[in-house]
Amino acid sequence: MGKDPLENEPPVTVPDLIMSAATKYSHYLAIGSKYKKSWQLLTYIEYYEACRRAAKAFLKVGLERFHGVGIMGINSSEWVIASIGAIMAGGISVGILSSISPKACQVIAETAEMDIFVVDNDRQLQKINQIQGYLKHLKAIIQYREDIQEVQPNLYSWKGFLDLADGISDEKLDKIIDTLKPNQCCALVYNQGTTGPSKAIMLSHDNITWTTAATVQSLGFKCPPQGQEILVSYLPLCFPGIQILDVWVAISVAGTVYFPSIDSGKWSGLPRTPGTGFLMELLREVQPTTFCGIPWVWDRMLDSLKTKFLDSTAFRRRIDRWAMRMGLHTNKKLMMGEIHQPLCFGLAKRLTFEPARKFLGLNHCQQFLNMGMGLPSGTLDFFLSVNIPIMELYGLSECTGLHTVSNLQAYRILSSGKALPQTHTKVEKEHKDGIGNLCIWGRHVFMGYLRDKQSTERKVDNHGWLHTNDLGFLDFDKFLYVLGNNNDLIKLSSGETVNPYPIEERVRTRIPIVRYAMLVGQDAPYLCALLTLKCQINPETGEARSNLTSEVVDCCRKLRSQSTWLSDVLYDRDPLVTEFINQGIQDVNSEAPSMGAKIIKWVILDNDFSVDGGELGPMSKMNRSIVVKIYQEEIQKLYETSTS
Repeated sequence: MGKDPLENEPPVTVPDLIMSAATKYSHYLAIGSKYKKSWQLLTYIEYYEACRRAAKAFLKVGLERFHGVGIMGINSSEWVIASIGAIMAGGISVGILSSISPKACQVIAETAEMDIFVVDNDRQLQKINQIQGYLKHLKAIIQYREDIQEVQPNLYSWKGFLDLADGISDEKLDKIIDTLKPNQCCALVYNQGTTGPSKAIMLSHDNITWTTAATVQSLGFKCPPQGQEILVSYLPLCFPGIQILDVWVAISVAGTVYFPSIDSGKWSGLPRTPGTGFLMELLREVQPTTFCGIPWVWDRMLDSLKTKFLDSTAFRRRIDRWAMRMGLHTNKKLMMGEIHQPLCFGLAKRLTFEPARKFLGLNHCQQFLNMGMGLPSGTLDFFLSVNIPIMELYGLSECTGLHTVSNLQAYRILSSGKALPQTHTKVEKEHKDGIGNLCIWGRHVFMGYLRDKQSTERKVDNHGWLHTNDLGFLDFDKFLYVLGNNNDLIKLSSGETVNPYPIEERVRTRIPIVRYAMLVGQDAPYLCALLTLKCQINPETGEARSNLTSEVVDCCRKLRSQSTWLSDVLYDRDPLVTEFINQGIQDVNSEAPSMGAKIIKWVILDNDFSVDGGELGPMSKMNRSIVVKIYQEEIQKLYETSTS
């Protein structure tokens, strides 16, 4: 905490946070889950009572102090009630990604001393059954969706579990809540969906409640009685940044959070396509006022909008082009502090911007946020041109998910915004271009890695600075720009080190038909690029199809190419597209700061990257080491033949 007492938020616990919302906003709607076709809604007082019941039931089945409650399943009311109930009962909430293997689940259960597992369906239950013999602390499993298929000891349905609460008195629970302290650990986070062993990140009550208060202060949320925020929660809640927004900020501003229907296709809790899939339907139905996406989701929305624009009449397309030129120009001026909107902006709004927002289900939305990797400038410009300014956020799990945020009063294209109040950012080992290693400091920095003092001391120095391992710089106005990570740097055989991130960003900007570009060249004589083209997505499964998106087909027609399928352009079958990409690569190379930073060869892969394919992590981050494994043959070929 800082020296000035006026600047210090008094530390509070998680139960304090929800109790204060239940007292102040008792009859406002808090959460809603959809079962079959109808919404089941809880007000803040009912939400608080449900969390208390869950806490009592956890105590009844034998949850011990500081032992884990693992929650594995699709986002739902039960997910958040179990999480808050576990914390109220003196346990530790542990969110687990639904897609992880039984083995990874076992490692988490052992390190977190898991007493209880809360799962959504039979598929997750079978994972626990496979590893049950190794879990010495396990006392109960609760399944909150689907009917239990086979009775087994210590397995409860959600209703059966909550009924156990009657065996514990209010006094007993209140006594435990009173012993909780803001500096104690209440949640464990594992960096899941990435490669390498997963460390247990300890977050305290204060990490969560302080970060929540700082986020509310930095973003523009409404609060009753002036208005009420409406949010949709569909991204995995085991990521702290998502949880801060969907659970804790929502409670703090008394917003209503809607969870997707369980029968949203074959949805596994990983981001699915909003094209015609469940997300767009959910957005159109509940009309959120704040929406948080990840690059994968914004990409799908961009594809859908571009298809809609290209399918309209020639006259309509001319109107849209006029409106979008004005939208981009006006919004860029607003970004730099100019406040005058041109006279015909209102007309553009009515003709193009409002229909576009309505199509996406975002016509009531005031804040558009992006979490995870930064978006390429082409995507940001496109949305800015339809009057949807996307605000970038940045943070690590080790700083409770958020460190910098952008808002309408302070944003810059490609920047992740400014640091939360009372937090600090510094850039170490700056190169001549001002780029260096990012370090962050504040009350959002985690307690440490569970039972791993060595790793904690490597991550956080004696002065409390968290070394992120990310690369970036701060501009004159203290806007943060994140430009890659130390682990992704490529060292060529010449000894030169290249940061692939800015080069890949330029490739995606210069060659608009490319969705992903990934540079390779570790210990090799030169750089090569793996490219994927923008393909349509199956709305049911989220997998890439083999037909190109309308935007790519439109671009091909302008090049006088007749290609419509990915197979039409693979292996240089379409010389017009090959030449177009070659030209783009030459343009990118003309800006290279050195010979080593030039792309010498490239190949189009026969697949677009996806979460299901493993090339992308659950938050859209490229899993570079997995991509290298999957496309080993293609990479070898690039280095086999001599350069022409």
